[in-house]
Formats: sequence, C-alpha cells, structure tokens
Amino acid sequence: MSSKLKVTLIKSPAGRLENHKLCVRGLGLRRMHHSRIVENTPENRGMINKVSYLLKVEEVS
Repeated sequence: MSSKLKVTLIKSPAGRLENHKLCVRGLGLRRMHHSRIVENTPENRGMINKVSYLLKVEEVS
C-alpha cells in the first residue's frame, strides 16, 4: 500500500507562473489553507516539488 501525503496551500498562487497555478489545481487545492490528502506517486511528487514554495507537505499513515 502506498503512503499518502497531506498537502496544504500556505501561499497564494496569484501572480505566479501559469504552470505553477495548474500544478496547484492538479493537486486539488482551491484556496489558501485548503488541505488535500493525495497518494505519494511520482506524478504527484513532481507537482509538489514544482510548487513546494507554496505548500506545506506532511506524511500521513
């Protein structure tokens, strides 16, 4: 069973690069301080790494 990550948007994507905004939306985050639990897959990891300066990431069991 793969692990899961809790991703929280802590900075606004307004005024950022369009690709970064799309990564935030791809992770399912819609507004500030909104959290989602996502699978720890290479695809999600890539999106998280690209916009890591906007996110807080925690591992959940």
